[in-house]
Amino acid sequence: MADSLEQEHKPIGQEVEQKKEKKNFKEYLKNADATYNKYYLILLIIPVILLALTLAYLTYFSYQNGDIIKKDVTLTGGTSIQVHTSTDIVKLRSALEDKFEDVSVREVSDIITGEQVAFIVETASSPEEVKPFLEEYLGIKLDSTNSSIEFTGSSLSGSFYNQLRIAILISFILMAIAVFLIFRTLAPGVAVIFAAFGDIVMTIAVIDLLGIKMSTAGIVAILMLIGYSVDTDILLTTRVVKRREGSVNSRVWSSFKTGITMTLTALSIVIIGLVFTSSFSSIFNQIFTVLAMGLFFDIINTWAFNASFIKWYVERRNKQ
Repeated sequence: MADSLEQEHKPIGQEVEQKKEKKNFKEYLKNADATYNKYYLILLIIPVILLALTLAYLTYFSYQNGDIIKKDVTLTGGTSIQVHTSTDIVKLRSALEDKFEDVSVREVSDIITGEQVAFIVETASSPEEVKPFLEEYLGIKLDSTNSSIEFTGSSLSGSFYNQLRIAILISFILMAIAVFLIFRTLAPGVAVIFAAFGDIVMTIAVIDLLGIKMSTAGIVAILMLIGYSVDTDILLTTRVVKRREGSVNSRVWSSFKTGITMTLTALSIVIIGLVFTSSFSSIFNQIFTVLAMGLFFDIINTWAFNASFIKWYVERRNKQ
């Protein structure tokens, strides 16, 4: 008899606990909603201030350097020599800097052992000047079996750089047109474009701060970043602006769960790629570096600015 009474009381006790948990969760959501409603406009201001600071820095950087980025030999023209041997990179760089201008020396390592297998020298000087110096310094004759030499003229590199800039501008304009055609209203389109523009500008500013020289691979990564930036913004704007079910906050939260999963997944893959390619491929290294920075800023611009701006817009529209 006592055992049967205990069995009857257990489900009742479990039901009481479940009701308490549901009540506590509802109260938590209610408090979270109230906090978000109170402070979401402050979240909106943070990316705006960040964008203003980065634009000011890029203006100063452009005034000092003649462009908003530092360019490597693939964009300025010059010589790139990869030599398949090991040497002291620090001493080699010092020796080259005494002889040539605008020198960059990078080590190439084995991805498994981490041992140096080659090094790359980039300079604005011609191959006829750099090759004899390296042969004398290393004590070996450089040929096709132990080295590779690439030379790009300054006029060709400059033309290619201008074409890449035009490609970025055209892609950005086409993206803006597509966004305005989808939503057919100004405010959501402005929010999406702001987030994409902020991702690009903030990424370039950090690249300049770190002293990274941008190559053609980096410019291509900027083009890729436009696509990465827009997908979560379109997701957020579509769910919050076009859908009607649920509250505005619930639609923002639903978009956040999906969007942040997409971004963090892409960011994880990019970081893994960056780690595995950093020692042997400067091209992939720069692409993954630019994408990692851009995806990080995309989280800030999408979920601090865009989400707050769209929430303000929809609530204002609903009151009218």
